[in-house]
Amino acid sequence: QVQLLESGGGLVQAGGSLRLSCAASLRSFGTYAMGWFRQAPGKERTFVAGISIYDDTFYAESVKGRFTISRDTAKNTVYLQMNSLKPEDTAVYYCAAKALHYTDNYAAYDFWGQGTQVTVSS
Repeated sequence: QVQLLESGGGLVQAGGSLRLSCAASLRSFGTYAMGWFRQAPGKERTFVAGISIYDDTFYAESVKGRFTISRDTAKNTVYLQMNSLKPEDTAVYYCAAKALHYTDNYAAYDFWGQGTQVTVSS
């Protein structure tokens, strides 16, 4: 059974940093594109960042220059380093995995974590 387990969320002041981790029990982790998505209360789930099987990285415009996605294939883990956090970054953050080809379309992802709450206070 595939599991994606996020950690690292919490409460931080505006301007602060957090690093989210997602440990994946995936065979051939390197053959999965990985994505981070977020969902604020009353809003749709939206794309935040993604990394392809070639380690190309992609970002939503709202987080470019502030967030960095990376993966450690030896640890089957993907990370999201979040700097210069803003109150509008407050949401539940989800890790997702998709076989082979990267996309920013959340509906195309095969596996999801349970989410981790990030709250940024002003």
